[in-house]
Amino acid sequence: MPLIQLNNVSKAYREPVSGHSVPVLKGINLQIEAGESVSIVGPSGCGKSTLLNILGTLDEPDAGDYRFEGDSLQGAGPQKLGQLRSAKIGFIFQLHHLLPQCTVLENVLLPTLALTPKPDQKAAQNRAMDLLKQVGLDHRASYKPAELSGGERQRAAVVRALINSPKLILADEPTGALDEANADTLTNLMINLVENSGISLVLVSHNPAQAQRMKRVLHLHEGTLSV
Repeated sequence: MPLIQLNNVSKAYREPVSGHSVPVLKGINLQIEAGESVSIVGPSGCGKSTLLNILGTLDEPDAGDYRFEGDSLQGAGPQKLGQLRSAKIGFIFQLHHLLPQCTVLENVLLPTLALTPKPDQKAAQNRAMDLLKQVGLDHRASYKPAELSGGERQRAAVVRALINSPKLILADEPTGALDEANADTLTNLMINLVENSGISLVLVSHNPAQAQRMKRVLHLHEGTLSV
């Protein structure tokens, strides 16, 4: 059974001034297997982030069906979708979105607070420290984000996305604010962590070289998805 299935998914937005409906996604069909890495490329404004938001249940399609692990999410309420996001989906964005007042360890542990039932605190801390060690940040666990480099902050954001052992990682231009060396390091890190954990990774990127590192590259153009 595929982890993700989009069947004929469409999405449009209404222009605030004219009120006209502007189609963004048109009949998208997509299947992603467990442990598969996929990149989505396309020009700015083509709907990549909209597609990622639908995959992350942050937005709902206007038409079509989204199935996660075989279960249709059509008509699912906010509570069910929130539980799904917390337990099975991790997000990595272009900006790290770490809370400046919290330490690296506290930032990493934040997603565990949304889980139901709550995980054992000691076990969650041990997992966080193990993941931080894997990305070379265990010695920075007590640091605040302002005390880290840009690359270190993004590595911390990757660990935060992994803390709840998700089935899916969604990465929206995660290296867009990094220099080439740090971008390569972060890409290698994401690939290694995902492959070793059997997690699926969907990456939106404007970087062709980074996109080609994924097992499959999909092109989004004028609302349609193609190989």
